[in-house]
Amino acid sequence: MSRTVPTSTSTSTATGPVRLGPQARAALRPTAGPTVTAGFWAERRLANARVSIPQGPELLESAGNLHNLRLVAGAEEGAFEGHYPFVDSDVYKWLEAASWQLAQGDGDTGALAAEVERIIALVAQAQEDDGYLNTWFQTGKGEGRYSDLRWGHELYCAGHLIQAAVAHHRATGGGQLLAVARRFADHIDSVFGPEHSGRPIDGFDGHPEVETALVELYRETGEQRYLDLAGYFVDRHGHGLHGNEAYCQDRVPLREAETVEGHAVRQLYLLAAAADLATETGEAALTEASERLWHAMATTKTHLTGGVGAHHDKEDFGDPYELPNERAYCETCAAIASIQFSWRLALLTGRARYSDLIERTLFNGFLAGVSLDGETWLYVNPLQVRDGYVDAGGDQSSRRTRWFRCACCPPNVMRLLASLEHYLSSTDGNGLQLHQYASGRFSGDAAGAPAVVSVNTDYPRDGRIRVTVEQSPEQPWTLSLRIPEWCDRYSLRHGGSGDPVAEAEAVAAEGWLRVERTWAPGDEVVLELDLTPRLVVADPRVDAVRGCAAIERGPLVYCLEQADHPGGGLDDVSIDPAVPLTVKERPDLLGGVVTVLAAGNRSTPPPTASGWWPYRARPEAQGEGGPVPAPDGGTAIELTAIPYYAWANRSSGAMRIWLPTD
Repeated sequence: MSRTVPTSTSTSTATGPVRLGPQARAALRPTAGPTVTAGFWAERRLANARVSIPQGPELLESAGNLHNLRLVAGAEEGAFEGHYPFVDSDVYKWLEAASWQLAQGDGDTGALAAEVERIIALVAQAQEDDGYLNTWFQTGKGEGRYSDLRWGHELYCAGHLIQAAVAHHRATGGGQLLAVARRFADHIDSVFGPEHSGRPIDGFDGHPEVETALVELYRETGEQRYLDLAGYFVDRHGHGLHGNEAYCQDRVPLREAETVEGHAVRQLYLLAAAADLATETGEAALTEASERLWHAMATTKTHLTGGVGAHHDKEDFGDPYELPNERAYCETCAAIASIQFSWRLALLTGRARYSDLIERTLFNGFLAGVSLDGETWLYVNPLQVRDGYVDAGGDQSSRRTRWFRCACCPPNVMRLLASLEHYLSSTDGNGLQLHQYASGRFSGDAAGAPAVVSVNTDYPRDGRIRVTVEQSPEQPWTLSLRIPEWCDRYSLRHGGSGDPVAEAEAVAAEGWLRVERTWAPGDEVVLELDLTPRLVVADPRVDAVRGCAAIERGPLVYCLEQADHPGGGLDDVSIDPAVPLTVKERPDLLGGVVTVLAAGNRSTPPPTASGWWPYRARPEAQGEGGPVPAPDGGTAIELTAIPYYAWANRSSGAMRIWLPTD
């Protein structure tokens, strides 16, 4: 089932969304100029490049985002279009995605480059002379600049503008958008600051985003004041400026917090900034807080898919172990924010656990947010859709949607997929680390000289990862391969002979398999990860899935869809855990997937005393009328499970991940 898709042959050394400063205190650094050349992620990125990103301007036009920019630029008349004050951010996220796509250098990029330049020029025209830019307030929809920091999202939009500008500068070398972003950042720096600074406003945006963007602007320009401003904004959270509300990350100062709380995206964007600041400043308290809060999230508030956000209300994390199924929110943007936070911690600490969560989230909670053809989207990503589900429509639909009234997720997906190669590998000066497995080419510093490896794999359909050394210094260096937390059995062999790599040469520790030796061009090692499907259960404190199991294979979480189980729904289905799972390759299904087959049962509804009340005593209980009859054994059926990322790409119907075991 291996596939090759058209990819870039560019030898660009441009870096991605995170480029550490020269004085950064990090264990690892992202590699320069990585490429993805074939396989699973190349296919998903191809849909992003050929469908999702090109349709962006049309969708932004139809939603009114570009009209608003023309309005404040004086190029058009009319009224503001859109429902929220943050619609400008959708334009900026699309610009970032398009910029990373231009960096690929593959195919005909002329039309895309022209669209990018057209929209950049429009953004520049809309900017005020003093650097301010937000069409909601410039058109009079808002009462005045910074009059509503809790909901106005001016700094949130500024953050996405800055990130787009950095991406465009790194990808193309063009400076026009970067100049716009710097003028806005300079304006913000002149307005915001502590009371003793003499600046007029001591406050922060209710939606974090500008903080991590300012750190990246510092990295791009070397201007220390951008880093200082980012630190100021992070420090002001938790001091009651927004009513001590967790929703705005204002209940407790970040360094004192014990768990993640409130709006999931806001929390994670703030934590990404904290990790960035810890990386650049070396502050131990920020590092400790970032790791502590990540651990609280990963161990008590993260769904099996890597999704976060238990509550629809306020898009909130919820309580520890409160992880519902059909009411799981798991916003696509929250999955992206989790990946961004975890990647920064992976670089800062060098620990594999952060890349373990990135893998789980990428393949499941994130990727489910976009259809296989790149045309439609999910804002929320539940773990179950019940029989008889009635779609109320809107942003919180469990049916894929062309666009949303609050369209934050689609361009967010676009920008992550377009820059994904920059989340796969790193270097520590003594070798290369492969965090995620995709066919491609990766290079970094090793013993003071370049080391280059190519990876060939059909992961996650297949567990074999072949790594070939293309260029190597004469001195020994270390190739580090992440062994995923889900993997109980693996092997590492020499590519030519097939002999096992000696244990003394391949040292496994803390999630990494490290191979140190003097490498020569042409040397190969083959890592084999066992992809035998497995049943997993949750911590018993997760009440929603007690007595249930879920199917996984490799990094993929599986689900049942009604389309594969004709003749009934899924609410009455259970799985027999005593029968081994089997796999079946289906190149004809959903773009080519490996399905997992299991033995199951469709139960017969139990009888009740009155015939209408859905509750009953357990079968062994004795009542006045004698034993309550036990239900019959139901009907044995074969269950077909598909990867969760591929659900909702066929007809509408029920879906579920967690299956009762009795």
